[in-house]
Amino acid sequence: MEINTQERMTMLKYAVKYGTPLYVYDGDLIVRRYKEFYNYINWPKLKILYAMKANYNIGILNLLKANNAYLDTVSPGEVQLALKLGYNREDILYTANNITDEEMFEVKKLGVLFNIGSITRLEKFAKIYPGSEVCLRFNPDVMAGENKHVMTAGDVSKFGILMSEVEEVKEIINKYNVKVVGLHEHTGSGIGETEKVFESMNNLLSIAKKENFPDLKFIDFGGGFKVQYRPESSKIDYETFGKKAARMFSEFCNEYGKELYMYFEPGKYIVAEAGTLLMEVNTLKRNKERVIAGTNSGFNHLIRPLLYNAYHHIENLSNPDGEKKVYDVAGNLCETGDVFAEQRELPEIKEGDILAVKNGGAYCYSMGSIYNLRSMPSEILVEKGVDKLVTKRMSNDELTDSILKLYVGD
Repeated sequence: MEINTQERMTMLKYAVKYGTPLYVYDGDLIVRRYKEFYNYINWPKLKILYAMKANYNIGILNLLKANNAYLDTVSPGEVQLALKLGYNREDILYTANNITDEEMFEVKKLGVLFNIGSITRLEKFAKIYPGSEVCLRFNPDVMAGENKHVMTAGDVSKFGILMSEVEEVKEIINKYNVKVVGLHEHTGSGIGETEKVFESMNNLLSIAKKENFPDLKFIDFGGGFKVQYRPESSKIDYETFGKKAARMFSEFCNEYGKELYMYFEPGKYIVAEAGTLLMEVNTLKRNKERVIAGTNSGFNHLIRPLLYNAYHHIENLSNPDGEKKVYDVAGNLCETGDVFAEQRELPEIKEGDILAVKNGGAYCYSMGSIYNLRSMPSEILVEKGVDKLVTKRMSNDELTDSILKLYVGD
């Protein structure tokens, strides 16, 4: 996880070449992480769907497409972008979360499969599109995840049809001759206890009976695979996880009487470790007992520490062997909460030093904004040692011009 000397020198070159703040993505690691699942889970009909919401960088999406990836999408915009990049509609699943009728019409015209997670939306969909194929998202009634805001099941979750509503679901699909070809569940993000995943899998499989859903082609067990954000944290044994998951699914398919596809939807696991945010320290100030290192980035570029109280490892690339001191690493936004780390021990920082925020590949740029009218960083993708600019940071003129273009007048 720590950056070695060669990587550090390379990162510093990128900071000079492209300027900071800058997102750097390791394309080789992304491909490796994606392909790992096919080694972990020995199932003949396995599909790994990249959760596009984790990072919609076009370079990353093109790289995954070149490696025959499938996509999990959550908005009409994601579906549109995927199709425009050349993904086949058959390789895209659209998870509909509190969508409008207009969004339903738009995505249905695009021809991708809907994953529906509420009774009312299912009834609207079935009435307008009788005879269609759908996937249904159920709430597996298991709460798990690294923060309450990323737990996507249980009593207080907005996601999924309750398993107790199966009979109501059957009435709707039988009335409108809808074919349920897939079942879906997602427990949460950053799940450290694999037993929670198996519990949610078992709960979903308990209702996936032939008498309930005779037309199933696949079952989708969502994502939530944990990433090693802290250097000292242990990795999950996903090889052992994969063996047990395949064994459970094999037993289910034997009972169902048909070998189904098994889907998983990792997003964070595929891209998080591959991303690094580079930023420059421009201010050092002492507030009584605290030393604040101010940078040229902010939570509009990486909001996870503020939003989820998430930890991101930070390294001082300019002075890796300096004397360890304690700093608050802050951003440049007009907000008190604009802090990447508090009381973090780092090699001595000087103004002009380049800091690297690790594990910045997932839910960082994709959750970004131009708050305070500050542009998003440039993004580069590195493949086989070759760096390529994928997304260019807008100048202040370009940013303000883009705002003015949206102005419709008085």
